[in-house]
Amino acid sequence: MRFIATLLLIVFFSSKALAGTLSVTVRSTDGKPVQDAVVMVYPGGQPTRGPITFPWPYRVAQQNIQFTPFVLIVPVGAEVAFPNLDKVRHHVYSFSAGNKFELKLYGREENRTVRLPTAGVAAIGCNIHDQMVGFIRVVDTAYAAKTDAAGVATISDVPSGSVVARVWHPYLRAMKNEKTLATTSVGNGTTRETMAVELRPQGGH
Repeated sequence: MRFIATLLLIVFFSSKALAGTLSVTVRSTDGKPVQDAVVMVYPGGQPTRGPITFPWPYRVAQQNIQFTPFVLIVPVGAEVAFPNLDKVRHHVYSFSAGNKFELKLYGREENRTVRLPTAGVAAIGCNIHDQMVGFIRVVDTAYAAKTDAAGVATISDVPSGSVVARVWHPYLRAMKNEKTLATTSVGNGTTRETMAVELRPQGGH
Protein backbone atom coordinates (compact mmCIF):
# COMPACT_ATOMS: atom_id res chain seq x y z
CA MET A 1 0.00 0.00 0.00
CA ARG A 2 2.85 2.37 0.87
CA PHE A 3 4.41 1.68 -2.54
CA ILE A 4 1.14 2.49 -4.33
CA ALA A 5 0.69 5.71 -2.33
CA THR A 6 4.26 6.76 -3.16
CA LEU A 7 3.71 5.99 -6.83
CA LEU A 8 0.52 8.07 -6.87
CA LEU A 9 2.37 11.01 -5.30
CA ILE A 10 5.11 10.74 -7.90
CA VAL A 11 2.55 10.73 -10.70
CA PHE A 12 0.71 13.70 -9.16
CA PHE A 13 3.81 15.86 -8.74
CA SER A 14 5.17 14.82 -12.13
CA SER A 15 1.96 15.93 -13.82
CA LYS A 16 2.19 19.25 -11.97
CA ALA A 17 5.82 19.61 -13.05
CA LEU A 18 4.80 19.04 -16.66
CA ALA A 19 2.70 22.20 -16.67
CA GLY A 20 3.66 25.81 -17.10
CA THR A 21 2.33 29.36 -17.15
CA LEU A 22 1.86 31.57 -20.19
CA SER A 23 1.92 35.31 -19.49
CA VAL A 24 0.91 37.50 -22.42
CA THR A 25 1.20 41.28 -22.59
CA VAL A 26 -0.93 42.92 -25.28
CA ARG A 27 -0.20 46.47 -26.37
CA SER A 28 -1.51 48.71 -29.10
CA THR A 29 0.83 49.79 -31.89
CA ASP A 30 1.48 53.03 -29.97
CA GLY A 31 2.60 51.08 -26.91
CA LYS A 32 -0.48 51.46 -24.69
CA PRO A 33 -1.78 48.42 -22.77
CA VAL A 34 -4.84 46.75 -24.28
CA GLN A 35 -7.45 45.67 -21.73
CA ASP A 36 -10.09 42.97 -22.37
CA ALA A 37 -8.08 41.06 -24.96
CA VAL A 38 -8.82 37.33 -24.69
CA VAL A 39 -5.89 34.90 -24.81
CA MET A 40 -6.79 31.32 -25.75
CA VAL A 41 -4.28 28.47 -25.54
CA TYR A 42 -4.74 25.12 -27.26
CA PRO A 43 -2.29 22.43 -26.03
CA GLY A 44 -1.33 20.33 -29.03
CA GLY A 45 -3.48 22.67 -31.10
CA GLN A 46 -6.63 20.88 -29.91
CA PRO A 47 -9.79 21.96 -28.05
CA THR A 48 -10.26 20.75 -24.49
CA ARG A 49 -12.07 17.44 -24.11
CA GLY A 50 -14.65 17.19 -21.37
CA PRO A 51 -16.27 19.90 -19.25
CA ILE A 52 -14.66 23.35 -19.04
CA THR A 53 -15.12 25.60 -16.03
CA PHE A 54 -13.75 29.02 -15.12
CA PRO A 55 -13.61 30.59 -11.63
CA TRP A 56 -15.46 33.80 -12.51
CA PRO A 57 -19.27 34.18 -12.72
CA TYR A 58 -20.94 33.68 -16.11
CA ARG A 59 -22.80 36.93 -15.77
CA VAL A 60 -23.29 40.16 -17.74
CA ALA A 61 -25.08 42.81 -15.66
CA GLN A 62 -26.85 45.84 -17.03
CA GLN A 63 -25.71 48.66 -14.78
CA ASN A 64 -25.42 52.41 -15.36
CA ILE A 65 -26.74 51.85 -18.90
CA GLN A 66 -23.84 49.63 -19.86
CA PHE A 67 -22.87 45.96 -19.86
CA THR A 68 -20.58 44.79 -17.06
CA PRO A 69 -18.14 43.26 -17.80
CA PHE A 70 -17.48 44.62 -21.29
CA VAL A 71 -15.91 41.27 -22.29
CA LEU A 72 -16.79 37.94 -20.64
CA ILE A 73 -15.20 34.54 -21.31
CA VAL A 74 -17.41 31.46 -20.98
CA PRO A 75 -17.10 27.84 -22.12
CA VAL A 76 -19.22 26.37 -24.89
CA GLY A 77 -22.70 25.52 -23.59
CA ALA A 78 -22.53 27.90 -20.61
CA GLU A 79 -25.66 29.42 -19.12
CA VAL A 80 -25.06 33.17 -18.88
CA ALA A 81 -27.08 35.38 -16.52
CA PHE A 82 -28.19 38.87 -17.55
CA PRO A 83 -29.42 40.66 -14.40
CA ASN A 84 -30.86 44.15 -14.81
CA LEU A 85 -29.50 46.42 -12.06
CA ASP A 86 -30.75 49.65 -13.65
CA LYS A 87 -33.94 51.56 -12.89
CA VAL A 88 -34.91 51.37 -16.56
CA ARG A 89 -35.91 48.38 -18.65
CA HIS A 90 -33.58 46.70 -21.13
CA HIS A 91 -34.06 44.53 -24.22
CA VAL A 92 -30.86 42.50 -24.69
CA TYR A 93 -30.02 40.68 -27.92
CA SER A 94 -27.28 39.08 -29.98
CA PHE A 95 -27.35 38.61 -33.75
CA SER A 96 -24.08 36.64 -33.76
CA ALA A 97 -24.14 33.43 -35.81
CA GLY A 98 -24.47 30.37 -33.58
CA ASN A 99 -25.24 32.44 -30.49
CA LYS A 100 -28.34 34.45 -31.44
CA PHE A 101 -30.81 35.30 -28.69
CA GLU A 102 -33.30 37.93 -27.61
CA LEU A 103 -34.35 38.90 -24.08
CA LYS A 104 -37.39 41.10 -24.43
CA LEU A 105 -38.03 44.07 -22.14
CA TYR A 106 -37.46 43.37 -18.46
CA GLY A 107 -37.01 45.63 -15.48
CA ARG A 108 -34.92 46.36 -12.41
CA GLU A 109 -33.73 43.40 -10.34
CA GLU A 110 -35.07 40.94 -12.88
CA ASN A 111 -32.79 38.31 -14.34
CA ARG A 112 -32.72 36.29 -17.55
CA THR A 113 -30.40 33.47 -18.62
CA VAL A 114 -29.22 32.33 -22.03
CA ARG A 115 -27.29 29.22 -23.11
CA LEU A 116 -24.51 29.88 -25.61
CA PRO A 117 -23.88 26.68 -27.61
CA THR A 118 -21.26 27.69 -30.18
CA ALA A 119 -17.57 28.52 -29.89
CA GLY A 120 -17.04 32.05 -31.16
CA VAL A 121 -18.46 35.42 -30.20
CA ALA A 122 -21.77 36.76 -28.97
CA ALA A 123 -21.82 40.52 -29.59
CA ILE A 124 -24.55 41.91 -27.37
CA GLY A 125 -26.59 45.08 -27.50
CA CYS A 126 -29.73 46.67 -26.09
CA ASN A 127 -32.67 47.45 -28.33
CA ILE A 128 -33.52 50.48 -26.18
CA HIS A 129 -30.06 51.95 -25.55
CA ASP A 130 -27.86 51.92 -28.65
CA GLN A 131 -24.76 52.94 -26.68
CA MET A 132 -24.78 49.63 -24.79
CA VAL A 133 -22.27 47.22 -26.33
CA GLY A 134 -20.65 44.10 -24.89
CA PHE A 135 -19.03 40.87 -25.99
CA ILE A 136 -19.02 37.28 -24.79
CA ARG A 137 -16.16 35.10 -26.04
CA VAL A 138 -17.37 31.50 -26.05
CA VAL A 139 -14.34 29.21 -25.94
CA ASP A 140 -13.64 25.51 -26.40
CA THR A 141 -10.43 25.50 -24.34
CA ALA A 142 -9.95 25.41 -20.59
CA TYR A 143 -6.88 27.65 -20.97
CA ALA A 144 -8.18 31.18 -21.49
CA ALA A 145 -7.95 34.54 -19.76
CA LYS A 146 -8.39 38.21 -20.58
CA THR A 147 -5.94 41.04 -20.16
CA ASP A 148 -6.18 43.40 -17.20
CA ALA A 149 -5.70 47.18 -17.12
CA ALA A 150 -1.95 46.64 -17.60
CA GLY A 151 -2.62 44.58 -20.73
CA VAL A 152 -1.48 41.32 -19.11
CA ALA A 153 -3.24 37.93 -19.21
CA THR A 154 -1.86 34.99 -17.22
CA ILE A 155 -2.86 31.40 -17.88
CA SER A 156 -1.64 28.79 -15.40
CA ASP A 157 -1.31 24.99 -15.49
CA VAL A 158 -0.92 24.82 -19.26
CA PRO A 159 0.35 21.31 -20.15
CA SER A 160 3.97 21.45 -21.27
CA GLY A 161 4.60 20.94 -24.95
CA SER A 162 3.43 22.37 -28.22
CA VAL A 163 0.57 24.87 -28.15
CA VAL A 164 -1.38 27.15 -30.43
CA ALA A 165 -2.16 30.45 -28.72
CA ARG A 166 -4.42 33.19 -30.05
CA VAL A 167 -5.32 36.72 -28.98
CA TRP A 168 -8.81 38.08 -29.66
CA HIS A 169 -10.25 41.54 -29.04
CA PRO A 170 -13.57 42.89 -30.37
CA TYR A 171 -11.80 45.79 -32.10
CA LEU A 172 -8.60 44.04 -33.18
CA ARG A 173 -7.92 44.79 -36.83
CA ALA A 174 -7.45 41.26 -38.20
CA MET A 175 -9.43 38.35 -39.61
CA LYS A 176 -12.05 37.31 -37.03
CA ASN A 177 -10.56 39.98 -34.72
CA GLU A 178 -7.76 37.64 -33.65
CA LYS A 179 -4.05 37.00 -34.16
CA THR A 180 -1.89 33.95 -33.45
CA LEU A 181 0.92 34.31 -30.94
CA ALA A 182 4.49 33.46 -31.88
CA THR A 183 4.69 31.09 -28.90
CA THR A 184 4.56 27.48 -30.07
CA SER A 185 5.42 25.69 -26.83
CA VAL A 186 5.11 26.05 -23.08
CA GLY A 187 7.60 24.55 -20.66
CA ASN A 188 8.05 24.46 -16.89
CA GLY A 189 7.95 27.89 -15.26
CA THR A 190 6.60 30.95 -17.01
CA THR A 191 6.70 31.63 -20.74
CA ARG A 192 6.33 35.34 -21.51
CA GLU A 193 5.06 36.80 -24.75
CA THR A 194 4.28 40.32 -25.95
CA MET A 195 2.01 41.14 -28.87
CA ALA A 196 1.39 44.49 -30.55
CA VAL A 197 -2.05 44.85 -32.12
CA GLU A 198 -3.83 47.47 -34.16
CA LEU A 199 -7.28 48.38 -32.89
CA ARG A 200 -10.20 49.89 -34.76
CA PRO A 201 -11.94 52.87 -33.12
CA GLN A 202 -14.49 51.59 -30.59
CA GLY A 203 -17.73 50.83 -32.34
CA GLY A 204 -16.02 51.06 -35.73
CA HIS A 205 -15.90 48.44 -38.47
